[in-house]
Amino acid sequence: MGYLIRSIRADEWAAAKALRLVALQDPVAHLAFLETYEQAVAQPDEFWQARAAGAAEGESQRQQIIAETEGGDWAGSVVVFVEEAGEPDPFGSIAEQRQGHLVAVFVREEWRGRGVSEALFARALEWSWDAGLERVRLFVHEDNQRAQGFYKKAGFVLTGHTVPMAGDSGKRELEMEFLREREREL
Repeated sequence: MGYLIRSIRADEWAAAKALRLVALQDPVAHLAFLETYEQAVAQPDEFWQARAAGAAEGESQRQQIIAETEGGDWAGSVVVFVEEAGEPDPFGSIAEQRQGHLVAVFVREEWRGRGVSEALFARALEWSWDAGLERVRLFVHEDNQRAQGFYKKAGFVLTGHTVPMAGDSGKRELEMEFLREREREL
């Protein structure tokens, strides 16, 4: 396999920052992330420290899960967080139920096609089920065919719900979901 799947520790903020900056330089970053490289690199260390601490091992509302190589490098990452029913979601809508939300999905190019994404998603779903969630969702840009293909392969299905992209591009983000009952069927 060549990597270990685990949650980050709060003191690993510098590594989390470094991986995020690499992700934001990916050729499809403009389709995959709501943040730009320029915005991220301008953030002070305190921002990255707080971000890592809030998604570290043992936190109950958010986890950043990584694939750590045998050499200690981070091959990829996904963040899963809990959306509470009745609370606003990242797009300004109100969450209808308590659910998980996957964001910040990224695998370094040299690790793609080696099972890293699948392992990250499996651990994110496991964490979600352990948190008592029955549904996990994500949003994907309508033009990001590579990501859509992977998410479908991972068992996520389109819900038909969309949200507009920021700005006036006319483009949409597509909601996809994975229900715990579906995992039981697989």
